[in-house]
Amino acid sequence: MLTFFEDSIMKDTLITTGVIVCIILFRFIGKALFFKSKGFEKQESKHAIVSFLNWVTLYAILVFLLLYFSEYAWMSRELFTIGDVDISLLLLLIALFIITLANRLSKIFTSLLMPPLYDHYRLDTGLQFTFNRVFHYTLMVIAVIISLTTVGIDLSALTIFAGVLGVGIGFGMQNIANNFISGLIILFERPIKVGDRVIINDIIGDVEKIKMRATIIRTLDNERIIMPNSYFIEEQVVNHSYGDNRLRLVVPIGVAYGSDVELVRDLLHQVAKEEKENSMYVLEKPNPFVNFIGFGDSSLDFQLFIWISSPKAAVETKSNLNFRINRVLAENNVEIPFPQRDLHIRSVDEAVLEKLRK
Repeated sequence: MLTFFEDSIMKDTLITTGVIVCIILFRFIGKALFFKSKGFEKQESKHAIVSFLNWVTLYAILVFLLLYFSEYAWMSRELFTIGDVDISLLLLLIALFIITLANRLSKIFTSLLMPPLYDHYRLDTGLQFTFNRVFHYTLMVIAVIISLTTVGIDLSALTIFAGVLGVGIGFGMQNIANNFISGLIILFERPIKVGDRVIINDIIGDVEKIKMRATIIRTLDNERIIMPNSYFIEEQVVNHSYGDNRLRLVVPIGVAYGSDVELVRDLLHQVAKEEKENSMYVLEKPNPFVNFIGFGDSSLDFQLFIWISSPKAAVETKSNLNFRINRVLAENNVEIPFPQRDLHIRSVDEAVLEKLRK
């Protein structure tokens, strides 16, 4: 009897090892054939192929193990019971397989199959992200329902659990639920979307990801700010990209008293024209405008209004304008003053003067 048991283990081990080795061998052969084919020279294509082959290899091995050992008693042995359903290791593995397969299929569809459709219909990045998230959530919900049905759990029996879960959400998980619902509102109402240039607490950044609970903002310093989704529903958010990507830049300039203000206006218009000729972001319409604010403590104060096509070019364009303004004003002998104060003494007590002399 022991010899038969040992022979059975040896047989299973040899068959399992042989099949796994064959699957891995086919993986290497497929990789070699793909890399020798035309059209796969790019590094991105190679990464996609390797990822796909790894995925196929892993799931081929899992399917074989499930099918081969499904008749064994230890695979069907009861682990625990949910209602009238006896849960075994085989049922758990099948449910896990369905859910992980759905997650992988979602990634394949959203990264490989759907982008050509987006390009064909010229959908913006934010709308693409919304469709990807909705597709992923829908597919995962369907996968969970199918896995529960496959295991044998009656979904109607989960109504009590759903009620308990609802009470738990109402008390202990209301913050998570609030952020999740806010994330859905953001995806559909789209007050912000992926790629938008926003200002959060005086920090400028771009929306990088909108997740179930939080939104990731990448700042100009390449730092990440993780903001709860509810913040964008409840708080005031500045979105430079909402509706219209055009942005008006305001560049302040102060010149010394006695300067020719007409000349200053012409020079600032010249700066705007030069920047337009050298930048793809500066717009001709609306026209640049020079605003004479008034008379400051130490300078005559002006503002140069100029429109750009993308808020992401604001920092670079404003810096270029400042360089040009400094150069043009210096070439035309227009002084940029520094802050100063004049002190006028009307009368001083003689006793105080005597002390100062000593």
